[in-house]
Order: sequence, then C-alpha cells, then structure tokens
Amino acid sequence: MTDTTKSYRRVAALKTADDFANYLSELGVELPFDRELQSGAESPLGQPYQLDGFTIGNRFSILPMEGWDGTPDGRPSDLTIRRWKNFGASGAKLIWGGEAVAVRHDGRANPNQLLLNDQTAGELDKLRQVLIDAHREKCGTTNDLLIGLQLTHSGRFSRPNGKTLESRILYRHPLLDKKFGITSDAAIFSDAEIDDLIGDFAKAAKHAEAAGFQFVDLKHCHGYLGHEFLSATSRPGKYGGSFENRTRFLRELVAAIHSEAPSLQFGVRLSAFDFLPFKMGGDKVGVPEEFNGHYEHAFGGDADNPLAINLAEAFQFFELLQELGIKLVCTTAGSPYYNPHIQRPAMFPPSDGYLPPEDPLVGVARQIKVTAELKTRFPQMCVVGSGYTYLQEWLPNVGQHFVRTGQVDFVGLGRLVLSYHDLPFDVVNGNKLQTKRICRTFSDCTTGPRNGLVSGCYPLDPFYKAHPQAEELKAVKEKLKAGQTA
Repeated sequence: MTDTTKSYRRVAALKTADDFANYLSELGVELPFDRELQSGAESPLGQPYQLDGFTIGNRFSILPMEGWDGTPDGRPSDLTIRRWKNFGASGAKLIWGGEAVAVRHDGRANPNQLLLNDQTAGELDKLRQVLIDAHREKCGTTNDLLIGLQLTHSGRFSRPNGKTLESRILYRHPLLDKKFGITSDAAIFSDAEIDDLIGDFAKAAKHAEAAGFQFVDLKHCHGYLGHEFLSATSRPGKYGGSFENRTRFLRELVAAIHSEAPSLQFGVRLSAFDFLPFKMGGDKVGVPEEFNGHYEHAFGGDADNPLAINLAEAFQFFELLQELGIKLVCTTAGSPYYNPHIQRPAMFPPSDGYLPPEDPLVGVARQIKVTAELKTRFPQMCVVGSGYTYLQEWLPNVGQHFVRTGQVDFVGLGRLVLSYHDLPFDVVNGNKLQTKRICRTFSDCTTGPRNGLVSGCYPLDPFYKAHPQAEELKAVKEKLKAGQTA
C-alpha cells in the first residue's frame, strides 16, 4: 500500500464508540450512529415493516450475491445451493433477488451465471425452497419472509462463453469503449432487438412467478444494461436522449411483465449516482480517467463536475417508480467495473483493482447520505440501503440509527454475507457479534472470479479455506504479486 492508503485506519482498530466517532471527525465524515444496540422485535432493526398488507419480519435485507458457480447451462450447483441456504439461515426477512439471473444466454455476466428459461425454471423453484427451509429451521416462521429474484441482461459486461467480453451496448461511450475494447457499432442493440429482449424478461418473470417468487428486481445498476439505459443521452431513437426515452425500457418491462405475470410485485436496484470511470494511477491508487467537456454519461452525476453528485434525475426516477406502482427500491452506486470504490468501499482491492483513492469510510458515508436524501424526499417508498459492509463491527450501530430515524427502511448486506451470513439473526436476538467472521474487505471473493475461480470468502469461511480452489487462488495472488514487484 502507498503512504496515503497506509494512513487509513482499519475499522477493526476502532474499538470503542469514541474511537469510531473521533476518527470520523478526523476524516470530516458525517456518519451518525447509535452507541447502544437494541435487540428484539421492538428494536429498530427487529421491528416489522408493512408493505401493501404484507408484514416483513425485520429490517435486514440480503442483497444479490453471485458465486460464479452455476452450471454451463445456467442451473444451480451445490455451491449455489449452499449459498442460498445461508441466505435463508441469515435471519434477514427480505431477500433482495438472491443473485442476478440472466433472462437469456447472451446476457450472462459469466459462463456460470444462473439463467432463467424453460429448462432451468424448476431448478430455481428448488433453490427458493432450500432458502425457505433453512429460514424455517433457523427462525421458526416464514410467513414474514419476502423473497425476490433479480433479473438481468449484463449488456456491456456480458461474458456468456468465457473470459472474453461479448458486449452488447446501447451507445458508443467516450471512455468505456476504449477501456473495454469496443471498436465498432456492431455491439449496439437496435430498437427492435430491445423490443425482443423485453419479451425475454417477461418470459423469465413468468417463470419466477410460477416458482413462487414474490417480486422480481428489474436491475438498473452497476453498469449493466438497465443502468446503461439511464445514461444513454447520446442514443437516437425511442430508447435514448430524453429522460422519458431513457426510462422507456423500464416502463415497457413493467407493462410486459404485468401481462405475463400479474401477481408479481416489482423492485428496482438503482445506481442512484455515478462518477467518471477510474483507473490505476502511478502509485496504484485510483485516479479518474481524463475527460474534457460536458460528461453526460453518469446518471445521478453532475455533467459539469463528473466527480460530484446531482440527484435531479434520481428524483425523477423515484417519481416514475411511484407512477408505476413500484415501492421497493434498493440504492447503490456506480459500477464495480470502472469505479468500485464508490460502490463497494474496501481497504484491499481485488487483483486487477486500484488502491482506494479515499478512506473507504468516505465512500460508505456518501452512499448512506444519498439513500437518506432519497428516502426523506420519498417517505412512502420502501428503501433498502447498500454499502454497509466496510463498517464491520459498527455496521449494526450505523444501520440502527438510520432505520430508527426513518432515513432508510432496510439495511442491505452484500459481501459480509459470505463470511458471516447470520449476522442479522445475531443482532436481532441480542447475541454477541462473532468478530472473527466479520468481512474485512480482503476482496478475495472478487479476485477469485476474475481469475476463473468461484466466489467465496477464502480468508474467513472454513468451507472455502478448505476448498480446492483456495490453493489455486493463493498461487494466482503470488504470481500477481511477483509480477507487480518485478
């Protein structure tokens, strides 16, 4: 690490509430938290939430967590089943999508991503049942458990057949095309192809309804296709240019799915803001790509200052969700492919990543603040927050404060679930945190997949410590380290 990043204090070293508060003050970060945790059904994180007559049992949500471990034809493997069993045993009462499931082969983010079609639908039903059974065994009841499935097409970041990108895009991007090797217009979706894709989403949603999922998440985040629609300001035709055109995809998805699967509810996971893409600087710390002029391709960003936030269109998007009758929304930011520090703050980057250009707590606070702004402006929406994992021991304290004060409805958990899936159960029941299982953002869960291995918490989960691919990952990291120091 550089001298700059070495100055960042590790969260694990902030042993007391005063330590945590004082360090936040040193950073100039506003991130309030409750010093004392409450437990039980009447506690802020243990209280139920009413959504259109359905009672969701507590305020924890499991965010979509892929393992890059499905079968080549898109079915769950034993590793997938283990992960979903852990989701159920977590104690969280809102399962936001389980993981991203592609609606057709060319939209898979990797050759082992789950796929929802006529051949795999029964497997997804079994996967959901595994989750429910594990939840019943751990918590005793499942009638307050809401389970959704995230549907996606990976667009610019599609890798359906191997490590090589097979991008499908909406427009030629002034920075990302060069970054990811797109050199012609051949990858651009036509309007007619988008119309066909909407039909594929509707077919997949019908399968999700038949499999018993209560809602589908129409993914609009992290640089994937739904998110790229929102920044398609330079695209001609009915799916680009104006805000109305850039949100046509969502509106037509909702209409098509309503027709095919009328009992399904909807959720949307949204990158509520975005910045310029970043790259590795000379000292391995992330720096923004150079760009001169008006940058119009960061939804929720400031076109005149593309490292700043402007939520005007995010507010419009929330208004559209209300018009469409969609109350479930999960906020996140940016993309792990081009600016991961704003989306999943971490002290240690994956193998191909840059070192953090800011203390990761700055990134956590940024996401939480934006989520609070959106929830405060739209109090009737059911808002799930993201970006909490880096808070580590202080995650429950921060989460409790923001739920208690009405600035978010659910605390969403992502990476942390791989090492300590039952943190929600422990917090709600007043159990002492199992600190040896808390994610320290070592990023092996990302380094593995980016080198052709499955995702898991290799440092902290005994199962993955003993997995045969743990030795392969160790060899990959040693090779990369040797290459960096040569």
